[in-house]
Amino acid sequence: MKEVSFLLTNGVLKPSSLFTAIEVFEKANQFYTERGERPFYKIEMVGSDLTQHLQNSYFSIQATRDIKSVGKTDCIIIPATEYNKTAIRDSSEMIAWIVQQYKEGAEIASLCTGAFLLAATGLLNGKECSTHWKAQEAFMQLFPDLQLCTDKVITDSNGIYTAGGGLSSLNLVLYLVEKYNGREVALYCAKLLQIDIDRHSQSPFIIFSGQKEHHDEEIKMIQDFIETNIEEKMSVDQLADRCDMNRVNFSRRFKRATRTSPIEYIQRVKMEAAKRSLESGRKNVNEVMYSVGYVDIKAFRNTFKKVTGITPWEYKTKFGQA
Repeated sequence: MKEVSFLLTNGVLKPSSLFTAIEVFEKANQFYTERGERPFYKIEMVGSDLTQHLQNSYFSIQATRDIKSVGKTDCIIIPATEYNKTAIRDSSEMIAWIVQQYKEGAEIASLCTGAFLLAATGLLNGKECSTHWKAQEAFMQLFPDLQLCTDKVITDSNGIYTAGGGLSSLNLVLYLVEKYNGREVALYCAKLLQIDIDRHSQSPFIIFSGQKEHHDEEIKMIQDFIETNIEEKMSVDQLADRCDMNRVNFSRRFKRATRTSPIEYIQRVKMEAAKRSLESGRKNVNEVMYSVGYVDIKAFRNTFKKVTGITPWEYKTKFGQA
């Protein structure tokens, strides 16, 4: 029997990722019990503070065991949590416990913003990792040296796993079930819970709102210009001229402020506008292309797919109004 320990962290837990992840493992156990076999997983909730509050809820949840009493576990799941510097600082005992369990052979998986606590352990150093795309800025402020890939739903490196945000983190739980039990069991869980088992990217769901949590007012002015002139073709040289800088200095300053190159920022802003137009259903793909300053359908398609992971036509089918 494989022991799976859901860690009730010191932050405020987000119940959706916790309860649905537990249910995936329970459905895997059901697969075996329906065949007259023993359950494969022993599921428990552990923590250092045995009672935890849940985000936007009127109730709390209680751990079954204190981490001090857990001698050895096979897999630790860190659910989504509201995390900040204070919560991480108050989690030193939990961080040490995670590191020790990993050294003793446990695998560690974070769901959504659970990646903040996992990052604080140092176990993600030198590895790709993911979290909810909306938490990207906060994550990079706390852990600027980590290789954050918010387009990915799952990362896997030497027994350390991270997942994207929201319910897409269930794809990591299915990934673990498939690894431990095989494809048949994972498909059984996915079908019962109606989860898209082959989702690999968060990109179609990302809402780009521009990185403006900086103090460079001149760069903010350029960002505003880009966002209010999406129908125009614009170059980095033109933007540099607007603030009397040469191209190289402007590009460095822009990336230092936004963590994004000017070209990438222009593309992200234009593709976000294109996504909104495709969602409304009132324009066809060519009309949307012209409205964001593109005239070459191949260039538009390639840029759109680079940003969202799917083509404009696929996006319109998936998210557009019928």
